Amino acid sequence: MSEADGTAQSGSILATTLALPRRGARWLRRSQHAAPMVLAGLVGAAAGLGVVAFAKLIEYTTLVFTGTTDYSATEGNPAHPWLPWLGPFFIVLAPAVGGLIYGPLISRFAPAARGHGIPEVMYDIAKRGGRIPANYIGVKALASVLTIGSGGSVGKVGPVVQIGAAIGSLLAGFIRLDERQVKMLVAAGAAGGIAATFNAPLAGIFFALELLLLNFSVRAFAPVVLSAVTADVVSRALLGGGTFLAIPDFRIESTSEYVLYAVLGVLAALVATGFTKTLYAVQDVCNRAWAWTRGPEWLRPAAGGLLLGLLLLAIPELYGMGYPVIENAITGAYVVAALLVLLIGKMLATSLTLGIGGSGGVFAPSLFLGAMLGAAFGRGVSATGWDVQPGAYALVAMAAVFAGASRAPITAVVMLFELTDEYSIILPLLLAVAISTVLSSRMSKESIYTAKLVRQGIDLSKRIEAPALAGIRVRTLMRRDPPSITTDATPREAVAAIVQARRQALPVLSDTGAYVGVVTAAAAGAAIADEDDTTVSHLVQWREPVAPDEAIEDVLERMNLTDVPEGLPVLADEALVGWLSSESVLRQLSKPEV
Repeated sequence: MSEADGTAQSGSILATTLALPRRGARWLRRSQHAAPMVLAGLVGAAAGLGVVAFAKLIEYTTLVFTGTTDYSATEGNPAHPWLPWLGPFFIVLAPAVGGLIYGPLISRFAPAARGHGIPEVMYDIAKRGGRIPANYIGVKALASVLTIGSGGSVGKVGPVVQIGAAIGSLLAGFIRLDERQVKMLVAAGAAGGIAATFNAPLAGIFFALELLLLNFSVRAFAPVVLSAVTADVVSRALLGGGTFLAIPDFRIESTSEYVLYAVLGVLAALVATGFTKTLYAVQDVCNRAWAWTRGPEWLRPAAGGLLLGLLLLAIPELYGMGYPVIENAITGAYVVAALLVLLIGKMLATSLTLGIGGSGGVFAPSLFLGAMLGAAFGRGVSATGWDVQPGAYALVAMAAVFAGASRAPITAVVMLFELTDEYSIILPLLLAVAISTVLSSRMSKESIYTAKLVRQGIDLSKRIEAPALAGIRVRTLMRRDPPSITTDATPREAVAAIVQARRQALPVLSDTGAYVGVVTAAAAGAAIADEDDTTVSHLVQWREPVAPDEAIEDVLERMNLTDVPEGLPVLADEALVGWLSSESVLRQLSKPEV
């Protein structure tokens, strides 16, 4: 073979090699069944690795700031082994030094990384199509590590949810997926983050579906499950398994205790609502105080860190996430007065940490508050002569307070069960969680997550007001007998049919006539340009169908004129009967009111 032939062959091999990622991305973009599962597995693995690194960084950072891996587990106020001359007063400086590092980091690179993270993910999914800036991953992780490691009284669920979600969004953006798949991968990343953090895949799954996607459909369920399982496997392989909290066995002594658990549910609702209101009230105070000083925003965490340090000097158990303190409360290590002091102190410490601009979650503080409340309630009841186990009340109150604050009762029940592996209290757990969720929703419309968005003028639950559509059904505006394409059609045939119908997309039917999705002109045109030997079955994109008798107002949010410009198929008894186009809805909206 000549040198020229060899050079040409080498160039051909190189071109083929470089084209493989591009072809793989195209295949993933077009496959509506295999691609979400493949990508969800990748997101779960990445989230699992990220959580492992995140946990280790928190340990090392805490070691640097305190000389221990968890200062809340120490007795009294021990001095820093590297700074013995400061005695216990080093703890006053720790949050300030941490704030001096992460304050400029957040202000300069990602202001949205400030706070507890989950509201931002909810907004990104609902209003931005799941698109999350890539710099969130690094900035949120470092800021949260420094906040928690230097004494911030927050947790890591918020950060790992935001990090996992950003990983999912980054991968989806690289593949250039459609918006529905982007949202799915963002939720899958969040589920993977929680699953890897607590070895609780079910909790991660329900958290993503109940709080983020608000969707329990099969299409959303499968990728989220795969991501959570993969992340959990990665975490267990690197960090080991086991339950999150080491607790003794509990039992219900008598059926009359259910009355006590109902009362506990009421108290949990009060604590959850009080926590939410305190959190944002302290934030308002911090905002006004810092505005009065006219200091730069990047310096705010350091200045406020001195106040947090004084609080930690008085109550060192409030340092960081405080999981050892939760275990001590469950096992009966504190008297009632100490438990109440810890409850109030944690509420203030968490509010102050986030108010001064720290980065961390509110899940761990919610568990902390619930443990203190339940243990105090149980010990108080026991003091009156009832034969009860205070630790069981602490466990139930943990889930009840979180449910009341987050309005995610399913997640709260599943998460508590997975964290403790304690099934014996499932019935009182369900009772208390239900009561807490209902009462807290009556006392406050917004959850601890949505309240942050509402304060910024963002209402995720607000429906689009469209008087021109009032009382109009889908069958009135739909176009009947739309042209359709079979799954075995070629891209050229699909383009020809779309052009002839003067549409942006057409519905796709299987060999048996069942609706399987739509094919867009963009997807078919790209396949022709790439000269791929494929069929429409590989180009199908799912569009949620609507029914003829549904009100237009009810399907408007599902339709989302900016995300699904081609409209939606109309199905009756699983048969395609029409097409609701965006033009028809816009034409109706533009009609003058009579």
